[in-house]
Amino acid sequence: MSESCAHLLISGRVQGVWYRGSTKDKARELGLTGWVRNLPDGRVEALACGPQEQVEALVQWCHQGPPAARVSEVEVDWRDPGETFANFKIR
Repeated sequence: MSESCAHLLISGRVQGVWYRGSTKDKARELGLTGWVRNLPDGRVEALACGPQEQVEALVQWCHQGPPAARVSEVEVDWRDPGETFANFKIR
């Protein structure tokens, strides 16, 4: 199974609703590495790396997010793995 990374920009009501913590939990459950952080413009940014199928599962999850989130858009930029991470963390 090939390894890949997805750079995500998530828009909508995604800050103050436990989006980063839930994304970290879901990514770790899927065995992914990378990070997630809030942006000053109200979006959430993430980089998730691992087996293609698991990364795709996280991308799909990000369209919904945790119960209090209201996701309006998820931009995905697929990348070849470059930088390596020990785990998935909140930045």
